[in-house]
Amino acid sequence: MKLKAIYVCTKCNAQSPKWGGQCLDCNAWNSLVEDVVNIGKKEKQLTAVAAKPTISIENMEIKKERLVTGISEFDRVVGGGFVSDSMALLVGDPGIGKSTLTLQICDRMAAIGRKVLYFSGEESVDQISSRAKRLKIKNPINLLNLNSLESILATIEAEKPGFVVVDSVQVMASDEVVSQAGSISQVRYVTEQLMQVAKQKNIPILLIGHVNKEGNLAGPQVLTHLVDTVLFLEGDRFHQFRLLRTTKNRFGAVDEVGVFQMNEKGLEEVSNPSALFLEGRAENPVGSVIVPVLEGTRTFLVEVQALTNYAQSDYLKRTASGVDLNRLNIIIAVLERYTKIKLDSSNVFVNVVGGLKLNEPAVDLAIAMAIASSKTKKPLPSDLAVMGEVGLSGEIRNVTQMQKRIKEAEKLGFKQILSFSQAKTVEQAVKMFFV
Repeated sequence: MKLKAIYVCTKCNAQSPKWGGQCLDCNAWNSLVEDVVNIGKKEKQLTAVAAKPTISIENMEIKKERLVTGISEFDRVVGGGFVSDSMALLVGDPGIGKSTLTLQICDRMAAIGRKVLYFSGEESVDQISSRAKRLKIKNPINLLNLNSLESILATIEAEKPGFVVVDSVQVMASDEVVSQAGSISQVRYVTEQLMQVAKQKNIPILLIGHVNKEGNLAGPQVLTHLVDTVLFLEGDRFHQFRLLRTTKNRFGAVDEVGVFQMNEKGLEEVSNPSALFLEGRAENPVGSVIVPVLEGTRTFLVEVQALTNYAQSDYLKRTASGVDLNRLNIIIAVLERYTKIKLDSSNVFVNVVGGLKLNEPAVDLAIAMAIASSKTKKPLPSDLAVMGEVGLSGEIRNVTQMQKRIKEAEKLGFKQILSFSQAKTVEQAVKMFFV
C-alpha cells in the first residue's frame, strides 16, 4: 500500500493536491482538510468470483426487531424504537442536552435487559457518573474513557453488549489511518468499522456528533451517508424547549418531531406542546399573534411577537429571532407597499416565544399582523389564530392541512381564524382589525 496526502473540501468533496485557503470548485473558505489515498498498484485478482444466487422480492420476509426505549417522543422520531442492527447519529449544539438524552436512552436500554457500553473520548468516567447521579439513573451502564477504535472494537468483542454509545465520533481514531482524529479519513474509517460491527453482531450503536458554527453536522458529509439515522437535537440552550428531528431515517419517516422540556431531572417529554408554548401569555397583548404551525405530523400553537419603535437614526434595525430575517424584510416591504402601515422610520423586532425556529410559510401572515398590532398599538382578539402565506403582490395564500391546524386551535379555545378564507390580501386583513 502506498499512501499519498491530498486535501478534500468539506463542502463539495472536491480534491486538491495541495492546501489552499479557498476551494477552487465551490469557493468556500477554510474548507480544505487533509486526507490520504492509496496510489499503489492493485494486485490482479487471479481467482474467479462465483455468482451469487438472487432472491425474489415477493419471497423475502423483513423482520426487524425494534428496541422501544419507552421515551415516547424519541420513539416517535426514530420510527418506533431502535432497529436491532442499526447505527444512529445524534448531533446538536454544545450544551443543548445530547449527553443528557443519551444517558436517559441508555437507562431505558438497560431497563429492558440490554447490556450497555458507553465509550466516551471527551468526558471522563467521573463526569458522566456525576451527570448520571444528577439524573437519578438507576440501571447499570458500563462506562469507558477511550478514543482508540481498536480498543473499542476489542471491548465490544469481549463484552458482547446489547447497546453501544460512542461519544463522539470526531474524537475517535484508528492506528490504521495516518491522520489525526476528526479528519475525513479517520471519521470515515471509524464509522465504517462501527457500522460493520452493528450489522454483523446485531448491535444498535448510537454515535454522538458535533456541529459547526452554522449549526450543520461537522466533518465530512460521507458520515451522513454511512449511518442509518441522523437525529438533530435543536433549541436554544437558554430556553427550556428542545426539538428532536430526523434528517435521514432508513427505517421510518423523516417528518416527525419530538418535543422535550429541559429541567433539573433532565429532558422530560412534552405531551401537549401547544399548552406549554402558550403558558404565561399576557391577556390582550399588543404585538402578539398565535399561529398554528406544522412540525412533522403534529400541530403546535406558537406565539409570535413583534415590537416597533421610532428609529433615532437613519439606520433601521430589523431583528428576527426564530424566523428568517430575509422573510421578515419581505413582509415589511409588503406592509409598506399595500397597507397604511408605514415602517420607514421604525425599528422592527420579531420573536418566536420559547426559542423555536419556524420555517414554514404559514407564519407570514402572523408576522405581518403582529407588526401591524405593535405599530397601531391595538391588540388582536385573544381568541384569534392567524395563518397564511404572504405573496409579493400582497395576496394571502392558503396553507397545507388547514383543518388539522383549525382543530388544534379550537381544542385550546381559539374561536376565530384569520386565513385565506377570511381575507384574500394583507390589506384586507389589516383593515379588519386596525382601521
